[in-house]
Amino acid sequence: MRVDKFLWCTRYFKTRNMAAESIKKGHVTVNGQLAKASREVYPTDKIVLRKDQINYQFTILDIPQSRVGAKLVDVYRKDTTPEEAFAHLEMLKLSKEYYRAKGEGRPTKKDRRDIDDYTNDIDFDDDFE
Repeated sequence: MRVDKFLWCTRYFKTRNMAAESIKKGHVTVNGQLAKASREVYPTDKIVLRKDQINYQFTILDIPQSRVGAKLVDVYRKDTTPEEAFAHLEMLKLSKEYYRAKGEGRPTKKDRRDIDDYTNDIDFDDDFE
């Protein structure tokens, strides 16, 4: 049964092109084998998809007769991604939260613009008189 070949990758990528690129790079496996974009999937297939340093895992429950809306995709698949993967993602976000302490090193463009906005609001000529 052939349906939309990217149905099983929807909701994980913003565009179909991004999904196809990920498949070409080898970030998607179906039943332990590298997937191609044209591969047909069947019920009970296990898919592992690597995105943002997380291996999302899900199982195909059923195949719809025709294309369905994004909200109905979850009816046809079961997400089996372990909770540890999401905990790992949270730790990565916390570690990248801020790469340097305020006031250390050269200012970034954003810091420079903030400084310029602040100094433009103050009239320094009035202070010296």
